[in-house]
Amino acid sequence: MQHAVGSPLPPPHQPGHGPAVGWSPAAHHPGHPGAHQGSAPVPPPPPAPGYPGQTPHPTVQHPTVPQHTPAPPAPDTTGHVPLPPGGPVAVPSAPPATAIAPDPATTTIAVLLIGPAGAGKTSVAKYWADHRRVPTAHISLDDVREWVRSGFADPQSGWNDNSEAQYRLARRTCGFAARNFLANGISCILDDAVFPDRPVVGLGGWKRHVGPGLLPVVILPGLDIVLERNAERTGNRRLTDEEVARIHGRMAGWYGSGLPIIDNSQLDIPETARVLDDVLARSIASPPKW
Repeated sequence: MQHAVGSPLPPPHQPGHGPAVGWSPAAHHPGHPGAHQGSAPVPPPPPAPGYPGQTPHPTVQHPTVPQHTPAPPAPDTTGHVPLPPGGPVAVPSAPPATAIAPDPATTTIAVLLIGPAGAGKTSVAKYWADHRRVPTAHISLDDVREWVRSGFADPQSGWNDNSEAQYRLARRTCGFAARNFLANGISCILDDAVFPDRPVVGLGGWKRHVGPGLLPVVILPGLDIVLERNAERTGNRRLTDEEVARIHGRMAGWYGSGLPIIDNSQLDIPETARVLDDVLARSIASPPKW
C-alpha cells in the first residue's frame, strides 16, 4: 500500500490479528472523499504474491540467475593483448656480402641522437619518427626529466647532486621504455646531450639501460648555428650563450671517437633526416664500436 508523502504510516499488526483498532486511512487524509470521524476500519489489501501466507500464481516463474565469476586476467597482459617483456637490445647482425644493404626506414632499430643544446636533435628525431614506414617512438630525455614538477632540477641552476640523480633516473626510465617498445616491434629514437668526457652522463649508461644494439649518432652544427637556435628557445630549455658555447666545445670531443657525426649547419630538418637514414644504413651493416 502506498501512502501520500507526509501521511502517517499504519501501525503494525501481528499475523492472525486484524488491523489496529481505530485506524482509518480516510480519517488521516483531510479532504479525502467520504472521510469522517468514526468511519469503519478498512482492511488492508492481500499481500503481494510470493510473500508469506500467499501462494504464487502457478504460471509465474522465478528463474535463478546464474552467477558468473570473471576469470582473473593473465599475467603481463593488457586486456587480451599479450605484451612481450623488454630485454636488452642486441647488436644487429651484419648482412652477408651478397645481401642488399638494409633499409633503415623499414628496420626495427633503436637510435640515440646526440648533440648540444640547439643542435636540432629533438626536431630531427620527431621528424624522423613521424616519417618512417614502421611504428616508431620518440623518447626525449629532456621531456622525461620534466615529468618532475615540484623539486625539478633546473638546468639553468647548474649541475649538482640533485640534477645528476634526476638525470640518471630519467635516463633509466627512457631505457626501460625503449626496451619495451623494441620488444613489441616499435622502433625508438632517443635524444640526449651526451658528453664524451663525462662518464656520469656518458654512453655507458645508455648501453646499460638499452643494450649494445643501440645506434648512437652525433649531430653537431657550427657554434653560430647553435647560438642562433638557442636564442629562439624559451623557459628552462634556453641557456646562456656562455653555457651553450661551453657545451658545444666539449661536444667536439666526439670527433675521432668512431661515432658517425652529422654537421647539419647547412641542412634543414628533412635533409638532416635523410642523411640520418644513410648513416643508420651504414651503422646497421657495420655497427660502430662504442
